[in-house]
Amino acid sequence: MSRRFVRIGVDVGDARVGVARSDADGLLATPVVTLPREDSAARLQELIVELGAQRLYVGKPRLLSGKNGSAVEKANAFIAELAELEPLAEEPDYDVYLVDERMSTVSAHRALSDSGRKHRKHRPVIDQVAAVMILQTALDFERARGAAAGEPWIPGDSH
Repeated sequence: MSRRFVRIGVDVGDARVGVARSDADGLLATPVVTLPREDSAARLQELIVELGAQRLYVGKPRLLSGKNGSAVEKANAFIAELAELEPLAEEPDYDVYLVDERMSTVSAHRALSDSGRKHRKHRPVIDQVAAVMILQTALDFERARGAAAGEPWIPGDSH
């Protein structure tokens, strides 16, 4: 039986950062919050402590061709910003993995539209829905393979 711990999914955008969390068994991803990009690393750090999360899955927004674009650099910069923050009291050790998120925002828009939500009302929640999709894909991979999804983030590595 695997260890029980909370995982967090993160969708990094230019203006906002969507955050989702799992239950301790790693079965279900649920939305948490959409943060303004400014100061989002510090707020995420607080959420990591609050939830006792031990793994972060950050979306790696590759181009459709599979190559890394500028958005991957932004995701790496966000993780580096988080890593450089002064540790908070009782901050758990956590691992960070980059997971392929091509089309997650498009899929999130589709899911919201299919649920009957008007397109103009997507903005406040789209990043959370994308974070849920990133995290749920990672959770499904974990259950199927018995290992973390994606690529471990290593400081200074551009992936």
